[in-house]
Amino acid sequence: MYHKNTLFIGKVLHMFDELQSTNEYAITLLSKSKPIEGTVISAHHQTAGKGQIGSSWLVEAGKNLTLSIILQPHFLPIPRQFLLNQAVSLAVVDFLRQFITTDIVRLKWPNDVYIGDKKSTGILIQNTISGTKIQNTVIGLGININQTKFPDSLPNPSSLALATGREDYELPELRQVLFACLEHRYLQLKAKQWTSLDQAYHKALYKLNEAHLFQSADGRFFKGTITGVTEQGLLKVDTDTGLQTFNLKEITFAKQ
Repeated sequence: MYHKNTLFIGKVLHMFDELQSTNEYAITLLSKSKPIEGTVISAHHQTAGKGQIGSSWLVEAGKNLTLSIILQPHFLPIPRQFLLNQAVSLAVVDFLRQFITTDIVRLKWPNDVYIGDKKSTGILIQNTISGTKIQNTVIGLGININQTKFPDSLPNPSSLALATGREDYELPELRQVLFACLEHRYLQLKAKQWTSLDQAYHKALYKLNEAHLFQSADGRFFKGTITGVTEQGLLKVDTDTGLQTFNLKEITFAKQ
């Protein structure tokens, strides 16, 4: 179990019963003031939570972790910003593996965290870039904890409760464990332990080196094998026509 004391993540915690979006609140806060690094905005309920590229994140009030963390990764070169995605994704994997068998917690590229074959976590990272540096980063996390029933519009949701059979997890306690996991991976990133992060990300990658049927954005179906992810975060897939790389939303797993 990670030691729950942190140096900076969560030392300033803004708690709300309800917000439209913790990420939007964090971005507004940054525009009006200078919050310290590690400031967290958390809500019992988000009415308009967002996922990647405008997708929504629907959760039941008071049963899950919905929060945003403000970071200042000035040290990270813009061409390597996918490393931040890797660090955050791994932190959530580390967190869930405190409670669930390690082997079934996986990362579905680029940053969905899966329990078995079902999605448990949504991650949205929004960077503010100034010149050649990342000025600020807002990391939005929605982690399903005690929720066991989900809207039909969500195709494959899961939660910590569904995975373990418990529905009484104490969210404040789990939040502190999450902060410790995030800080551990962020400090690893800051110390430029980039190879270690990349290796850990690939080790946790969902369906790595497994043949699968995919669908491209134009509706084409093809068989391929995920062989890894590039430094820029593109998915590498070995296909019948050779090795191809794909950006976010350019490829999905096809239903079989």
